[in-house]
Amino acid sequence: MIFNKLSERLSAALAGVLSMLFVSAADAEYALNMTRGVTPISRDLYGLHMIVLWICVVIAIVVFGVMIWSIIYHRKSRGAVAANFHENAQVEVFWTVGPLVILIAIAIPATATLIDLEDAKTNADINLQVTGIQWKWKYNYIDEDLVFISTLAQSSRDVIKDPAGHENYLLEVDQPIVLPINKKIRFLFHSDDVLHAWWVPALAVKQDVVPGFINDSWAVIEKTGTYRGQCAELCGKDHGFMPIVVEAVTQGEYEQWLVDKKAEAAAIAESADKEWSMQDLLAQGETVYKGNCAACHGPTGAGIPGVFPALSNSPVATGDPAGHINIVMNGKAGTAMAAYKSQLSDVDLAAVITFERNSFGNSVGDMVQPSAIKNSR
Repeated sequence: MIFNKLSERLSAALAGVLSMLFVSAADAEYALNMTRGVTPISRDLYGLHMIVLWICVVIAIVVFGVMIWSIIYHRKSRGAVAANFHENAQVEVFWTVGPLVILIAIAIPATATLIDLEDAKTNADINLQVTGIQWKWKYNYIDEDLVFISTLAQSSRDVIKDPAGHENYLLEVDQPIVLPINKKIRFLFHSDDVLHAWWVPALAVKQDVVPGFINDSWAVIEKTGTYRGQCAELCGKDHGFMPIVVEAVTQGEYEQWLVDKKAEAAAIAESADKEWSMQDLLAQGETVYKGNCAACHGPTGAGIPGVFPALSNSPVATGDPAGHINIVMNGKAGTAMAAYKSQLSDVDLAAVITFERNSFGNSVGDMVQPSAIKNSR
């Protein structure tokens, strides 16, 4: 607590000086310091950061001050003669004990903060599994049996060529995470393919997402609001299109969201048993295609020659429906074609396959019903 209060006063003074020296009206929105955050651990990290910063500032002032003073007052033009000695016990004790004391002063709060940072499991109220997928995030509310995938919002995809003036460009998703305030959330991180990193600065959570391993972290969000983050590990061509949005709400709002979300999931599952029209499948399929397939196969289905195959006149998209279903659901070994079996619902899979078979110049004319996908699982 003492460290936090001291760091807050020092940081406020530093911010005032920096604002006078460097920040113009046009640059006022740019942050010059670490994010303070909205969780207890974020404040501890911020306080530790400021302590170390000010220790470094004091050391720099002392060291460079002595150097500058020596250069000015012991210069050759003033007749200064360099001392000639081989050892000095007092100096050697000082430069050994001094840094040791400084390191201990830093180690005490740093150790306490690190121990607290690693204590994710104790008294966790919510367990949220986060799975990185090229290029989206899968969220599993373990205690609630609720799973969904969050991808870049279509509003950002639509303005990629001209994003000027678009609010929250590349920082908006179709399905944000909703979490209650004042509850301990334990995050469990895993990857289905390559290295990712889940990073939300306001929560002070930045954790590597590694295939074959489960890392964890935690947060207690103290203020309602919307907190945004990104993937912080270069994970492929669409690395920059993996935003994270956390909606922090009250406990009552969170419980209502759970009810609505589960009802939505149940409705999607039930819709797999009904017969869909070609028009409805094409409309749904176009939306699914833009969010999941266009990144590789292109918005017009032309693909990238030698890298990603075209869907226009593709033997897969115009051939046997069973083969098309198989490759979309299970992927293709040795290629970048991912398996969407666990990523998309029966309806979405049926819709996107139907769309691919009847778009981009393809006119097979057949439909794949969600029931066919359900029977293929």
